[in-house]
Amino acid sequence: MSAVPAPRRASAWRRPWRLSNGRLAPAAALGTMALLAVLVLLWASAQGAYAIAPTQLLQVLGQWVTGQGGQQGGQQRAGAQELVFLHIRLPRLLLGVVAGAGLGLAGALMQGLFRNPLADPGLIGVSSGAALAAAFTIVLGQAWLPGLQVGLGSWALALAAFGGGMGVTVLIYLLAQTQGGTRVGQMLLAGIAVNALAGAGLGYLSYVSSDEQLRNLQLWLMGSLGQSRWSTVVLVGSVVLLCNAAALRLARPLNALALGEAQAQLLGVPVERCKRWIVVVTALAVGAVTSATGIIGFIGLVAPHGVRLIAGPDHRVVLPCSALLGAALVVGADALARTVVQPAEMPLGVLTAFIGVPLFLWMLRQFRSGL
Repeated sequence: MSAVPAPRRASAWRRPWRLSNGRLAPAAALGTMALLAVLVLLWASAQGAYAIAPTQLLQVLGQWVTGQGGQQGGQQRAGAQELVFLHIRLPRLLLGVVAGAGLGLAGALMQGLFRNPLADPGLIGVSSGAALAAAFTIVLGQAWLPGLQVGLGSWALALAAFGGGMGVTVLIYLLAQTQGGTRVGQMLLAGIAVNALAGAGLGYLSYVSSDEQLRNLQLWLMGSLGQSRWSTVVLVGSVVLLCNAAALRLARPLNALALGEAQAQLLGVPVERCKRWIVVVTALAVGAVTSATGIIGFIGLVAPHGVRLIAGPDHRVVLPCSALLGAALVVGADALARTVVQPAEMPLGVLTAFIGVPLFLWMLRQFRSGL
């Protein structure tokens, strides 16, 4: 009697919608996050001081695709809807997608590097460095660097913030160097110290600023997508897209690093090079986003937690899903920021904290319950 062959175990990637241990399989998680991002984007497209019904939104998009926008019958309302959506709201929505994707991805990378679910991109100094450079530009830029603002115009603040974030990140990375390589614990301590120093500098600049400068600085620190334009979307989107592509190549090394650096080295992972690339990718993503939007908190902390809750710790899933969930959170929060206090606009960073803190506490409770 011939032996019956054992059934072949199907891979989770081949059975995308099968639940395993209460969590979604990889393809199911990716599909769920992508669908959530699309639904939030469509909902946010219709929100704002000038509301656009879903049917009207589809009509505007159809006319834009076919090249007939604003031309049918000379309808003023259709022309106004096209103007509001395509030239004001759509760049803002896309910048929200890009910003959320960059912050969510950076949070997942930092938590993987530090092997700590409480880690966020601020630990390597990008946000504090960008804030300090932006404060210097707003408060002292006219007096100390007048040629910079004359030559660069509205780009001066964004470029200064990006340069400040990169500079502080490089400083923290160099302080974490030892003869044996980069020590993650020392990077954490260096980040805390340098962030405190940047905070002191920011406090001093706030103290010596005028009322108008202080207001502009506070608005930048609280984050907003209000300054979105197509050139910003293209520039920041290109950087975030490259960072996402580079991060996907780091997924397997991050899975190995979760076992410890010694075990990762035994598995053939170039640990030091992996650490360096994680810091570079995180700094570029957060620096580009922060330079365009100001500081948007809590996305890099909440998004990876939410993904791990439904899909597990595999970074091949966590990284892209964190980017998608971060995009959905930022776009949804911005839609609320534009509508809850009409005709004014609530700062985006404030609203993400209001949404993120209860969501984060709920996720902690779910983790404690063993899900």
